[in-house]
Amino acid sequence: MAASTWAAASSMVACGSAQRLQQGCAALPHQRMPMMSSVASVGFPLAQQLHLKSVEARREICWVPRAQSAAIESAAAVAESPKLVDAPVSIVTGASRGIGKAIALALGGAGGKVLVNYARSAKEAEEVAQQIEEMGGSALVVGGDMSKQEDVDALFKAAMDTWGTIDILVNNAGITKDTLLMRMKKEQWQDVIDLNLTGVFLCTQAATKVMMKKRKGRIINISSVVGVTGNVGQANYSAAKAGVIGFTKSVAREYAGRNITVNAVAPGFIASDMTAKLNKEIEAAILKTIPLGKYGQPEDVAGLVKFLATDPAAAYITGQTFNIDGGMVM
Repeated sequence: MAASTWAAASSMVACGSAQRLQQGCAALPHQRMPMMSSVASVGFPLAQQLHLKSVEARREICWVPRAQSAAIESAAAVAESPKLVDAPVSIVTGASRGIGKAIALALGGAGGKVLVNYARSAKEAEEVAQQIEEMGGSALVVGGDMSKQEDVDALFKAAMDTWGTIDILVNNAGITKDTLLMRMKKEQWQDVIDLNLTGVFLCTQAATKVMMKKRKGRIINISSVVGVTGNVGQANYSAAKAGVIGFTKSVAREYAGRNITVNAVAPGFIASDMTAKLNKEIEAAILKTIPLGKYGQPEDVAGLVKFLATDPAAAYITGQTFNIDGGMVM
């Protein structure tokens, strides 16, 4: 057992009064033996050594059977575990506004450590980080284009240098360059594919290198319902988001043996700066396609992402795509 774990266990069993310790050991089947020198005692498993003073002030060792030592070790692990369980390290790409911002706030608001990534909106990203810290979480702001290998490498290095691990990755960064296929330039196609799909690949590859070693991790990829249905004027975006769904399933199969879950969330029409600018006629036409008759909110998406990322009940869910669309796609 690590020294820090032994220290936690010792604080539970060796820091009370000598009388309480003797009474506790007396309740266990054990054999009392003379205390060895500190050098000689190192050879024994530390979890099986309980030091106490006898009534004659003579130092002795209380040898605890394996079952009891396992209980002590388990209790020490519980005392130590909240650091990881209560404060997981999350990377959220494209987290300066919209859905990404809501996700970062949801994870940070639960006391987590969140790397807030942005491409251009530095001021907004700093504001998100400040909100996270005001809610009791920790935040790190890192700019970068997730379609570029060097930026991805720098981002993950920053997370590892700051917190030493990565527990959760949310691939949210994305762009749109909508136009009819007959008018679409190759650059418009490639830019969307590079960030919305290749960026997911680069970040996932970097995250799994860390998660594989610890045999634990959760990855959530933000796709879109148009990756399922397609949409006029969005051939590039639809192709990228459909690719994210296929990528999610493949990676989920590949890393299931390492206890890494990978899921996708596919939002429909979510309230944003863009939807706020739509005229009444277009908005009415959109809402007719949604059985619930309203836009979703960024917090609706964030709630599901938080569940998939942190809830123990999500540990058996992997390779799935969850639509959050008010019933638009059934």
